[in-house]
Amino acid sequence: MANDKRGGDERGELLQLVSFNIGEEEFGVDILRVQEINKMTKVTRVPNAPDFVEGIINLRGKVIPIIDLRTRLNMAKKEEDKDTRIVVVELGGDTIGFVVDAVSEVLRISRDVTEPPPPIVAGVQSRFITAVAKLEDRLLILLDLEAIFSDEEREELRSFESE
Repeated sequence: MANDKRGGDERGELLQLVSFNIGEEEFGVDILRVQEINKMTKVTRVPNAPDFVEGIINLRGKVIPIIDLRTRLNMAKKEEDKDTRIVVVELGGDTIGFVVDAVSEVLRISRDVTEPPPPIVAGVQSRFITAVAKLEDRLLILLDLEAIFSDEEREELRSFESE
């Protein structure tokens, strides 16, 4: 897809991304952050959780919080279907699952096809976005998973893991 320009210039660096859809928008996250991708499973609701927390699941003996990425990104709710997935990621030592509409593919793109995001992209707050990649026939919004939560929200999520 993209040429490999591995000269000394970091702009030619290759990014490996997992791409997924939420509504009509396509997003990407660094593949090194992704631990696994699972089909949607039963999520146990947690009383008094923030609105973007779907609940918790038991993932091979570890309780992890599940985040509705649609809600977190201020996008309209959608019923889950056969394509709905949980993308399990590691963020600063914490394991968190993000509900997405569908996982598309693993992409290798050159950093030089990316540019900083405009102030507002697809209704998603720009603080969540590291870049926008211009691919042949589409735009890919690269998410900054670290920026998705404030420090206080991160602490609150940790409390779910120990329940």
